[in-house]
Amino acid sequence: MPPVVKPSEPRYLDDLSVGQRYAGGSVVLDAAAIRAFAAAFDPQPFHLSEAGAEASVFGRLVASGWHTMALTMRLLVEGELQPPWGLIGLGADELRWPRPVEPGDVLSVQWEVLEVRPSKSKPDRGIARLRVTTRNQRDEVVLTLITTILVPRRDPAR
Repeated sequence: MPPVVKPSEPRYLDDLSVGQRYAGGSVVLDAAAIRAFAAAFDPQPFHLSEAGAEASVFGRLVASGWHTMALTMRLLVEGELQPPWGLIGLGADELRWPRPVEPGDVLSVQWEVLEVRPSKSKPDRGIARLRVTTRNQRDEVVLTLITTILVPRRDPAR
C-alpha cells in the first residue's frame, strides 16, 4: 500500500472545528489478504474460501468486517489528520458494515469532525468526536463509525 502524504504540521485540538473533513489514502483488497486475515482472526467459511463462501448467504468470498475495520484504521493513521500524539482512541460507537467488501474492492476513508471539546481537568488536551466513513471504488459505504480521540492542545492556556 503506498503511503499517504502527511501534512507538514501536526493537528492540535485548537486546529479542529466541527464540520472539517479529512481524507486518507486507499487500499486494494485481494482474495489472498481476505483469506489470510480470516485465517488469523475470523475463520468463518465465507472469509476463508470461495467454496465455503458459495454456500453462505453471501454466495461469494467477502472480507471480515474486522478486516475492513483494520484497513480503515491504517488509512486513518496514514491520512491527513495527524495529532502529535497519534490517533489515541477513547472509544467507538455505532460501528456498522452496511455492505460486504469483496476481492478487488478499493477502499478509501474520510472522516468529519463532529465535536471538539477541551478537557476540564487536563488543560493540555481535549477530545474530538469523528464520523468515519469507508467507501469502495463505486462510492458505496462499506463501514461507518463514530469515534472519540484524545488530542493535545497547542496552547493549554486557551
